[in-house]
Amino acid sequence: MDPVRIDVATPSRAYTVTIADGAIERLGRTLDDLHAPERRFIVSSPLVWRLHGPKLAHALSSAESILVPDGERFKQLPTVARIYDALVRANADRASTIVTFGGGVIGDMAGFAAATYLRGVALVHVPTTLLAQVDSAIGGKVGVNHPLGKNLIGAFYQPLAVIVDPQVLGTLPRREFRAGLYEVIKYGMTSSAALFDRVAKERKAIFARVPETLTPIIAESCRIKAAVVAADEREAGLRRILNFGHTAGHAIEAVTKYRRFRHGEAVGYGMLVVAQLARARGALAERDAQALKDVIASLGPLPPIADLPATQMLDAIKHDKKMVAGRLHVVLPTAIGATAIVDDVTEKEMRAALKAVGFAK
Repeated sequence: MDPVRIDVATPSRAYTVTIADGAIERLGRTLDDLHAPERRFIVSSPLVWRLHGPKLAHALSSAESILVPDGERFKQLPTVARIYDALVRANADRASTIVTFGGGVIGDMAGFAAATYLRGVALVHVPTTLLAQVDSAIGGKVGVNHPLGKNLIGAFYQPLAVIVDPQVLGTLPRREFRAGLYEVIKYGMTSSAALFDRVAKERKAIFARVPETLTPIIAESCRIKAAVVAADEREAGLRRILNFGHTAGHAIEAVTKYRRFRHGEAVGYGMLVVAQLARARGALAERDAQALKDVIASLGPLPPIADLPATQMLDAIKHDKKMVAGRLHVVLPTAIGATAIVDDVTEKEMRAALKAVGFAK
């Protein structure tokens, strides 16, 4: 398939998302064309490096690798400090480029290191999971978790480029792949009924990772994210729609200490919670709420939640970064492809929605 290029025109920096099979093999030339500083550091995880490191090392023959643990429970400042330590020991200066090579956690942590080391060095994302390719690598959000909440420490720092190679998804376990599809559903629910329908109708080809089916879904998700980020880089308004499903989703991750759920799985439950909220308010038609339930169920089983108390969930939600002046901003679906942001959801409403979805009393 021909490469797909999507421009992300943010006020702080304009850059391009390139989606192409075999893009990793041409990464050295791509970085040279971008005039990225020639001393390059690849930040990855041991697993990703074992699977794909030789190919990337061949493409960036003079690059130095920094491997750190992956997973949400490692997405914290001590792990970022390990990246700083490696950079300092290597005498990395501002004429350096950090290349993130992994999923969303690696991208967020290494991106935060790039934003803060020497007050900022060049950054290029090469995401290796579906979730990172369609969502987290685009838009400039970088950071780490705090024990009391997700992504509470971070920055907005746009990369020089995002390079997406769908071929690396061939080694992605089915559960990880499925976790990325929940984010694709999010884009369908917030912005594109056609994308939502495509996931519902073509999931067999998607799971088979047929390029002619998968690449357009990745590209459409990237286009939606790029348009939203260009219009609202720092989440002052429109960009908040990208938090659809993330209020309860982040709470699930915090309550389970980032060990039990993939991020996308938590977002899957989070979408069901806000759909329940919208149904209770009469803001979402039953057929649309059922369509969301059906497509989420069709992807496969989610981890159980019956042992997670709604009270603990509510406590975690109170620490969410979407709290503004003591009021929680929630993205509610109003139809497939449309949402509304409200700030008047009561604790009683949220508790009822959590229980309706299956959380404990």
